[in-house]
Amino acid sequence: MEKPLPPVNAETAPFWNACAEGRLVIQRCRDCGACQFYPRLVCTACGSAELDWVDAAGGGSLKSWTLIRRAVSAAFEADVPYVVALVELDEGPTMMANLNTRTPESLVMGQRVRVTFEPHGPDLRVPQFQPED
Repeated sequence: MEKPLPPVNAETAPFWNACAEGRLVIQRCRDCGACQFYPRLVCTACGSAELDWVDAAGGGSLKSWTLIRRAVSAAFEADVPYVVALVELDEGPTMMANLNTRTPESLVMGQRVRVTFEPHGPDLRVPQFQPED
């Protein structure tokens, strides 16, 4: 069984296109300067529809995580155990993603992580993170 693929639509296409190129992008409001993730039609800080896509540095810190020991479906059985984390990006927004580590017991709050991309076919790469150590 194959893993489900994320939906790509007009709102999210710029994000997924950048990921396919190995770049992590987030939205930044032209009116107030706030950065946000996940993709939305309006700024969550001021309500403006004037949003640009900007390259994120790719780094962040661990805000929280959980170790998945039981697959949610047969498509994820080969990955168990795996870590799902909340990463506070250096630009401010929080992103949920898998965290690639062989030693989940050594993770600590605030630990620095860096984005990586997992290929899913020729045109899709899904952002994940790994510890910087």
